[in-house]
Amino acid sequence: METTERADIGVFGGSGFYSLIENAREVWIETPYGTPSDRIALGEIAGKRVAFLPRHGKDHRFPPQSINYRANLWAMKSLGVKFIIAPNACGSLKKEVKPGSMVVCDQLVDRTSGRKDTFFDGPVTTHVSFADPYCPTLRPIAIDALKSLNIETHERGTVVVIQGPRFSTRSESKWFQSQGWEVINMTQYPEAYLARELEICFVNISLITDYDVGIEGIAPVSHHEVMEVFAKNNERVKNAIGTIVGKIDINADCSCHHALQGARA
Repeated sequence: METTERADIGVFGGSGFYSLIENAREVWIETPYGTPSDRIALGEIAGKRVAFLPRHGKDHRFPPQSINYRANLWAMKSLGVKFIIAPNACGSLKKEVKPGSMVVCDQLVDRTSGRKDTFFDGPVTTHVSFADPYCPTLRPIAIDALKSLNIETHERGTVVVIQGPRFSTRSESKWFQSQGWEVINMTQYPEAYLARELEICFVNISLITDYDVGIEGIAPVSHHEVMEVFAKNNERVKNAIGTIVGKIDINADCSCHHALQGARA
């Protein structure tokens, strides 16, 4: 069933980030791919219609490998969303990328397995370019917004996405480090790619909550510690999102909006 609800910009909430919009109206969105992680909160930020969905559900009932990514993205598309901001809790693979800082990633490495990661299962073969996973229009907006709030910001970085729910072994983490990657996470794939298939602009904001265990002298992190750091930074993340929303031109065109051109024979 199609929805008559509309939004211009979507936001996915990560671990510890379960609400965003004051006086929001919550709605369930039906999709051909099943139920999204939770009700979608609809409201206004900076005069723009915003849809907010906690990707794990409000009570964090869906671990990373169990999230219905296709339903979440399809729900945003059915609302008319053309831009998505995707903050998440991440570990750092480099000492200079410190906890409390934020990384606006420009590259992604997929190390997940078995996730449903396309809307195009046939009969028409569709190959969508993913050379540059994150939106060239939204990335500079996010970088400028974070810097304007005096947040320590890394303007680029590669996120390696692991299957979860377990954290890395020390050897895995050292391997990721040796590749020169900056950030480790469990949800960016297939979320970022599914947005591209739906021709939605997508930007990642990685809040660094901890150092990964491959860094010399670092003790293993616990989920409790990750949530604690994210909770302490929740207001900063919300302020950053509000600033980014304010700077987005909802009528702007972008190459992301034409991702399917040339994707089929």
